[in-house]
Amino acid sequence: MAYIFEPKPTRRPPARCSECDREETHFNEILTPDGGKRTVCWRCLAREEKGFNAAPGFHRQSRRGVIPR
Repeated sequence: MAYIFEPKPTRRPPARCSECDREETHFNEILTPDGGKRTVCWRCLAREEKGFNAAPGFHRQSRRGVIPR
Protein backbone atom coordinates (compact mmCIF):
# COMPACT_ATOMS: atom_id res chain seq x y z
CA MET A 1 0.00 0.00 0.00
CA ALA A 2 1.36 3.41 -0.94
CA TYR A 3 1.04 6.30 1.45
CA ILE A 4 0.78 9.84 0.18
CA PHE A 5 2.38 12.45 2.38
CA GLU A 6 1.44 16.07 1.96
CA PRO A 7 4.12 18.71 2.43
CA LYS A 8 4.32 20.42 5.78
CA PRO A 9 1.19 22.53 6.13
CA THR A 10 1.79 26.24 6.48
CA ARG A 11 -0.69 28.32 8.36
CA ARG A 12 0.14 31.57 6.59
CA PRO A 13 -2.53 33.80 5.08
CA PRO A 14 -2.49 34.24 1.28
CA ALA A 15 -0.11 36.89 0.00
CA ARG A 16 0.09 38.90 -3.21
CA CYS A 17 2.97 38.04 -5.53
CA SER A 18 5.24 40.99 -6.27
CA GLU A 19 5.91 39.74 -9.84
CA CYS A 20 2.50 38.79 -11.27
CA ASP A 21 0.22 40.49 -8.69
CA ARG A 22 -1.78 37.28 -8.03
CA GLU A 23 -2.94 36.33 -4.56
CA GLU A 24 -1.40 32.93 -3.81
CA THR A 25 -1.40 30.52 -0.88
CA HIS A 26 1.87 28.86 -1.99
CA PHE A 27 4.62 31.45 -2.06
CA ASN A 28 8.20 32.12 -1.03
CA GLU A 29 9.49 35.14 0.82
CA ILE A 30 12.87 36.21 -0.53
CA LEU A 31 15.15 38.51 1.44
CA THR A 32 16.47 41.45 -0.56
CA PRO A 33 20.01 42.84 -0.09
CA ASP A 34 18.64 45.86 1.79
CA GLY A 35 16.90 43.64 4.38
CA GLY A 36 13.36 43.76 2.97
CA LYS A 37 11.13 40.86 1.98
CA ARG A 38 9.84 40.12 -1.51
CA THR A 39 6.92 37.72 -1.95
CA VAL A 40 7.13 35.52 -5.06
CA CYS A 41 4.69 32.74 -6.00
CA TRP A 42 5.94 29.33 -7.12
CA ARG A 43 4.94 29.93 -10.75
CA CYS A 44 7.03 33.09 -11.04
CA LEU A 45 9.93 31.48 -9.21
CA ALA A 46 9.91 28.54 -11.64
CA ARG A 47 9.85 30.95 -14.60
CA GLU A 48 12.77 32.88 -13.11
CA GLU A 49 14.78 29.68 -12.58
CA LYS A 50 14.34 28.68 -16.25
CA GLY A 51 16.65 31.55 -17.13
CA PHE A 52 14.39 33.35 -19.57
CA ASN A 53 11.20 35.35 -19.51
CA ALA A 54 8.63 32.69 -20.44
CA ALA A 55 4.90 33.24 -20.58
CA PRO A 56 2.87 31.07 -18.15
CA GLY A 57 1.70 28.79 -21.00
CA PHE A 58 5.05 28.62 -22.83
CA HIS A 59 6.09 25.28 -24.36
CA ARG A 60 8.39 24.14 -27.12
CA GLN A 61 6.43 22.48 -29.91
CA SER A 62 9.41 20.47 -31.12
CA ARG A 63 9.15 18.42 -27.93
CA ARG A 64 5.65 17.42 -29.02
CA GLY A 65 6.71 16.30 -32.51
CA VAL A 66 6.04 19.54 -34.40
CA ILE A 67 9.11 20.83 -36.21
CA PRO A 68 8.57 24.34 -37.62
CA ARG A 69 10.06 24.84 -41.08
